[in-house]
Amino acid sequence: MAKKKKIKQRLTDKYRLVVLNENTFEERISLKLSLLNVFVLGGVFSVLLVAVTSIIIAFTPIKEYIPGYSSTLLKVKATKLNIASDSLTRQLAILENYTKAIQPILKGEIKAEAIDSIAIEAEQRAIDTDKLNASRQDSLFREKVDAKTKFALQNNTKSNVDIVFFAPLNGEITQHFDPNTNHFAVDIVAEVGTPIKATADGTVIFSEWTLETGYVIIIKHAKNFVSVYKHNGTLLKEQGEFVKSGEAIATVGSTGELTTGPHLHFELWSNGYAVDPTNLIDFN
Repeated sequence: MAKKKKIKQRLTDKYRLVVLNENTFEERISLKLSLLNVFVLGGVFSVLLVAVTSIIIAFTPIKEYIPGYSSTLLKVKATKLNIASDSLTRQLAILENYTKAIQPILKGEIKAEAIDSIAIEAEQRAIDTDKLNASRQDSLFREKVDAKTKFALQNNTKSNVDIVFFAPLNGEITQHFDPNTNHFAVDIVAEVGTPIKATADGTVIFSEWTLETGYVIIIKHAKNFVSVYKHNGTLLKEQGEFVKSGEAIATVGSTGELTTGPHLHFELWSNGYAVDPTNLIDFN
């Protein structure tokens, strides 16, 4: 007990701290302290010091110099690189799907009529206008035949071709079929988002993104007919799906490097040869 009292007394004993002017011995500062006061003040000061240091480290760039902490700028760069990496991964996946889709064409597993009209074959089959010159008798005969067969698929019930084509999109044709300029299609203007419909029953043989013509979908129909739809905004069908005539397969857009605005670039092929769609379809 005596020892405990002695320790308590030492902690509570008052000590006087005096600061004097050395020359005049004038008292400047006088403090009364005890060991207990010193311990309490030291503890409070230590806690405040730790708190202030923690705040400085947490909310100032100084923490970057402490091992274990990363730079804010480094985090921003890492985030940007992560986003860029994710974008490249998606682009690579699209490229792989496109390559996988055209492999059967490159290997010759798909017949010529299924090849995208962008291919060189279209140029190889360009019409020689010199061979179109005919005698007056041939011209009269051709006019007679054209008058009877121009809309044979729609109007002639005795036609050997049991397939009827419908307009994939109703609208104004801004550019017609013109083999002389290698434009083997008709361009139809419509508002963005307007549904594009299958011109006839068939199977989707291509449904992917291309650099020049954006989202493209190609459908193979009966009697070796193939229809091509380019510059779409979105694709609603995937490769291998069967579609019915008049079923929505895409929407109008303006995708691809060669686009001139929201429209549908529509092509129709028969046995590997381009056909003027207006001879078989009424777009009005």
